[in-house]
Amino acid sequence: MPRRRRLWNTYRVTYHRLLRFRATWALAALAVLLPLGAGAAPKTVCTVTINSSDERDVMQRRLPRGDYRFVELVQKGKPDWLQSACQRGVTCDALVISGHFDDGTEFYTDRFDDREFLTVHELQSAACSASCNSLFSQLKEVYLFGCNTLKSSPRHVASDEVLRSVRRAGGSEADAERIAAMLSERYGQSNRDRLRHIFKDVPVLYGFSSKAPLGRVAGPLLERYFQTAPAGEVASGRASPTLLNLFGPSSMIAVAGLTDADPHASFRQDMCNLADNAPPAAQKVAFMHQVLQRDMSEVRMFLDHVERQAAALGPAQRANPAVAAALRDIERDTVTRERYLAFARDADEATVQARMMALARTLGWLTPAQEEDEFLHMVAERMAKGGLGATEVDLVCSRHQEREPTLARRVIATGAARPAKVTHSAVLACLGSEEAHERTLKALTSSSDDDVAIAQVYLRHRPLADQDEVRTVAAGIGRMTAAAAQVRALETLARQRVSDPQSLQEIARLFPQARSLEVQRAIAGILIRSDTRQLARADLARTLRQHRMRSPDGSDVIDLLIRLLQQA
Repeated sequence: MPRRRRLWNTYRVTYHRLLRFRATWALAALAVLLPLGAGAAPKTVCTVTINSSDERDVMQRRLPRGDYRFVELVQKGKPDWLQSACQRGVTCDALVISGHFDDGTEFYTDRFDDREFLTVHELQSAACSASCNSLFSQLKEVYLFGCNTLKSSPRHVASDEVLRSVRRAGGSEADAERIAAMLSERYGQSNRDRLRHIFKDVPVLYGFSSKAPLGRVAGPLLERYFQTAPAGEVASGRASPTLLNLFGPSSMIAVAGLTDADPHASFRQDMCNLADNAPPAAQKVAFMHQVLQRDMSEVRMFLDHVERQAAALGPAQRANPAVAAALRDIERDTVTRERYLAFARDADEATVQARMMALARTLGWLTPAQEEDEFLHMVAERMAKGGLGATEVDLVCSRHQEREPTLARRVIATGAARPAKVTHSAVLACLGSEEAHERTLKALTSSSDDDVAIAQVYLRHRPLADQDEVRTVAAGIGRMTAAAAQVRALETLARQRVSDPQSLQEIARLFPQARSLEVQRAIAGILIRSDTRQLARADLARTLRQHRMRSPDGSDVIDLLIRLLQQA
């Protein structure tokens, strides 16, 4: 009996081991046979299609539908589509943004039939706002298909007035250089830095350090990527060597979002204190006051954010007792006011000085009349020092859309104006001087390309007033001998939409005499914008065909004009 019992026990143990083995084998086989990720919730790929849809379409076509779902955030015709996505509680595992990003302020389109865009400020507000936490909270990857999205050069560099401010406060040359370098690094806000701040803690940001491929090129590259990409790689939070290899020649790189360990993480908190829409307006004004009380070199680097916050305060908010009290605290802070105005008056760039003075008026530190005085003093001072250029002409013309001759007379009274200088004349003309206007128009047909360029800036703001001015300019262009200056003058005239028959005939007569293809194209650019019924179209078409210089790069505006004339 004992022997039989031992045999029975051995059999029973062996039998149960066999059952366990078969069960384990079956589970393993099932795991192999089931598709990867079965049973798991699909990952959400959010897309922001501003320009090209090529990138989105390829990803949507190639990623398994059971493992990925797509949500397009852009809602055509609804400007608040990003806020709408926040309110709906959309959560993204990957984000794909497709749009031009050349100047680094917004993603935009070049399509005439579309007006969608997405600003960096909107992204900052969404990233900082507690009411929009869900949108970016689970992001593993962001794909930024646009030029310069991860460009590393700083947008703001500590300029000479920052160095002078440090020296005035008693700092040494070494101190000034060190502080300037620190400020440029902290507040330089390259495209890469700003997007890293927006997509905080996101493991992988793909983007381009310079030019990015257009959608029609990026699409096929993505197709090649998906031919060999491992399953589940998209939204895994790991940078793909294959993707970087394919797009590497187009300057694609991958970086991680900002983390709390970053030495400049505190700057993001400062930015969020102003960009977040959730805190009460009084609290944000109080924080703005704290920023203004910092060293003025730091205030200068933070100027964009302070300006935006101050401009966002509408009449209703200013009427709120708590907000009004916080604004009064700023207005009464005379120590900070004097430090701020002294720094602003020393600004190297006229645009920065004007912006800082406009902000001082918004904060109650200057009355409108005082701000105007500061502006005119700046203009006269820069005239005296020879510091006027196209930027200053554009600034003055933009600020003063209406002619105000008394302002021009106030600048002339300082003795700083030199009528022989075209920049001086253009500025005075913007302020309302008729004599300066006449001098600036003459400059448009001078032999100096620099002078023509200044007149071009002026005429963008003050178009030719009447038929006589158009005829005078057209005749003057005909007498010009410097080809580069003549092309610029013709391009300027083209923007005036010439309709006077005499002037059009004068311009058309120049075509056979033109000594360069660029001049001929500029002439065609004027004629194609005009009402050609004012001209002998058959004769003009024949003249163009007979005298046109051959284009080395295919059909151009001259060919198009000839076809239009023939069709008519």
